[in-house]
Amino acid sequence: MKKQNIETICVQGGYNPGNGQPRQLPIVQSTTYRYDTSADMGKLFDLESDGYMYSRLANPTCDMVAKKIAALEGGTAAMLTSSGQAANFFAIFNIASCKDHIVASSTIYGGTFNLFSVTMQRMGIEFTFVNPDCTEEELNAAFKPNTKAVFGETIANPALTVLDIEKFAKAAHDHGVPLIIDNTFATPVNCRPFEWGADIVTHSTTKYMEGHAATIGGCIVDSGKFDWAKYPDKFPGLCTPDESYHGVTYTKRFGLEGAFITKAVAQLMRDFGSTPSPQSAFLLSLGLESLPIRMERHCSNAMKMAEFLESNDKISWVNYPDLESNKYHELAKKYLPNGSCGVISFGIKGGRKKAEEFMGHLTLASIETHVADSRTCCLHPASSTHRQMTDVQLSEAGVAEDLIRLSVGLENIDDLIEDVKNALNQI
Repeated sequence: MKKQNIETICVQGGYNPGNGQPRQLPIVQSTTYRYDTSADMGKLFDLESDGYMYSRLANPTCDMVAKKIAALEGGTAAMLTSSGQAANFFAIFNIASCKDHIVASSTIYGGTFNLFSVTMQRMGIEFTFVNPDCTEEELNAAFKPNTKAVFGETIANPALTVLDIEKFAKAAHDHGVPLIIDNTFATPVNCRPFEWGADIVTHSTTKYMEGHAATIGGCIVDSGKFDWAKYPDKFPGLCTPDESYHGVTYTKRFGLEGAFITKAVAQLMRDFGSTPSPQSAFLLSLGLESLPIRMERHCSNAMKMAEFLESNDKISWVNYPDLESNKYHELAKKYLPNGSCGVISFGIKGGRKKAEEFMGHLTLASIETHVADSRTCCLHPASSTHRQMTDVQLSEAGVAEDLIRLSVGLENIDDLIEDVKNALNQI
């Protein structure tokens, strides 16, 4: 059978029922699994056979949804996590530990920036944050002998920076490390980072993938292409025996296609327990079925809203990659030819005070921490998601104090523009 298109994978990927089996993805709401003998279960604990022992590590419903997302991204293996934060943490911690170093884009989501710059720094992992628009020379200068990965976002939240994936992939590979890309805003419908050189992809599935603000989740996908075994001294956790599993070496037992995800499940999910629920995975699967249709509408609505904002004399600036006036428009055409996302950032003349006044007059668009939802919502990041950051850090992250993040939903665009117009007329 020829390679399936992304719309078909969204609907039918991951789960293929047999004769007489449920057509809809079953929810396996069980913590434990029965076996006939201790020897059967022992093979699971030795990683010698496939199966399920305890749902803190893996669950059939979650695994089938992970397989769907792996297929959407063009990867070889994937795992669901309880949140996008957990996915990003696991993706880094699976290959980096105390005294290691990571290069990351400075414009990443504020929660991820805090995870890296505060919490993981306390664990002894050092991060160097680079401007995503840096030159190749500046990017290469950020690497150290103990660098273990490079991290960035396809479309930064909320700065809407479009990452030059090929530039970052080349630098990462020249230094013998993988490129990890958070593809939350673009989704695999609008960008597949593996096709541009990325090695690991993460998602906050809470956003567009699920799409209805019903459940929190995350996902990690492995391309299966990075040759960990080529750098055994750099990645000993994957290339040397794991004594907690009777000396298994992940790259030897599971190959490049499965080593990374197997280790993340067997070690990190076992010990940290950031486990997604089967019910959450089921709701995520339902959201994925309509993802291509929803992304098309999100992008169409956002483009019309961005054009309206750009023409309004009360708006000081508009940032949306699909606008021809945007500094990232050429990168967006390259990496996101079918559209970027439904999120716009903009500033209102009068600064922070007028921005807060404007949001108070909105009726359809609600003030929420959430983003990338079927309903339109807005946020003032400097006073909410990014409030722990200093003025310098806000500037480096591309978050101006007057920045409003507008996540354009699936409502009628004429109604949304009227709502924004009425709010602007009252300030």
